Amino acid sequence: MDTTGQSGNTRPTTPGDLRSEVPVLDDVAYMNYGAHGPSPQHVVSAAAEFLDHHESEVPATGDPYDTAFTAFDETRETVADLVNTDPDTIALTESTTAGINAIAGAIDWSPGDVVVRTDLEHPAGRLPWQRLEQEGVTVRVVETTDGRVDEETFTRAVADADLVCFSAITWTHGTVLPVSELVDIANDAGAFTLVDAVQVPGQTPMDVSAWGADAVAAAGHKWLLGLWGGGFLYVDADTAPSLEPRTVGYRSVETPTADPFAFAPGARRFEVGSANPAPHVALAEAIDTITDVGVATIADRIDRLTDRLADSVPDERLLSPASPESGLVTVDVPDPEKTVERLADNGIIVRSLSSPDAVRASIHALNTETEIDLLADALGRV
Repeated sequence: MDTTGQSGNTRPTTPGDLRSEVPVLDDVAYMNYGAHGPSPQHVVSAAAEFLDHHESEVPATGDPYDTAFTAFDETRETVADLVNTDPDTIALTESTTAGINAIAGAIDWSPGDVVVRTDLEHPAGRLPWQRLEQEGVTVRVVETTDGRVDEETFTRAVADADLVCFSAITWTHGTVLPVSELVDIANDAGAFTLVDAVQVPGQTPMDVSAWGADAVAAAGHKWLLGLWGGGFLYVDADTAPSLEPRTVGYRSVETPTADPFAFAPGARRFEVGSANPAPHVALAEAIDTITDVGVATIADRIDRLTDRLADSVPDERLLSPASPESGLVTVDVPDPEKTVERLADNGIIVRSLSSPDAVRASIHALNTETEIDLLADALGRV
């Protein structure tokens, strides 16, 4: 296994070595990876070195566009390997929100069309549909219980749906939804399936081919420990030709000077123009790092640490499953916002939620047993 990073340095291959590359973890017990994963130094360096090369050397010795496009191509290949698909099905985006909006804007909607989502969705999976409601599209919300989707209720809700949007791992409870089963139900109803998978890559294996969805949106700035701005969108090869993005640029089309133009084949039709390649250079480096450490190794350690935390929380206060299904663990507290502030004052970083009204810890393999016990003790005094 080649563990040499883009800067020529050896990448870490254990959770402990990876932790030592994230300086902020020396100062706080950080448990908010479901919102933002601080990047290792070598990931930040990969982006900085690319920018320096692109701006200081390439203009005199090469072609800035070719250099950028090569970086994009390499990142698509790296993302595709991570999620088990072909590079042509991957578009590079700014974020999960950008990916969901790209799909929402590429469908020819009519008044009376139906979008179905769950009540567990992040604003990224709610706001685009709220906008469409203003144009006469009906948005139906599937109500859930304790982070679970009842498949019979889901089946009834999607019976006449044009598009169905749901999360692979819920940001509210950390529950793992049965993606392939829900996709099958929606497909049987003839609906387009769009999965918000932002909480998946970096903490557990991700296989978009097995899911069978039409599109999957995700990003690298959480569990993958990449930079902000490094997102990606999977679009099924058979589905892509039916989608016509409203935003078009020279990266979206086969021949930029052609009139009329033809969209680029596959997912690349969702890429537009002169985006900064640095966040996606960092994304590729972050993925390679997580791969070198081992996604299975990371998942196993997260499982042990979250079990340790859940065992310390009284059943009536634990809103996530008693045996957590991901690194996201949600706990009922009297005043979540003030609790988060008090914890931060003591060097423990978590976040509050509004629905459910609770505190959420996002535990990565970089965390330690000591940090888990510190959080458990602090929550026990709330």
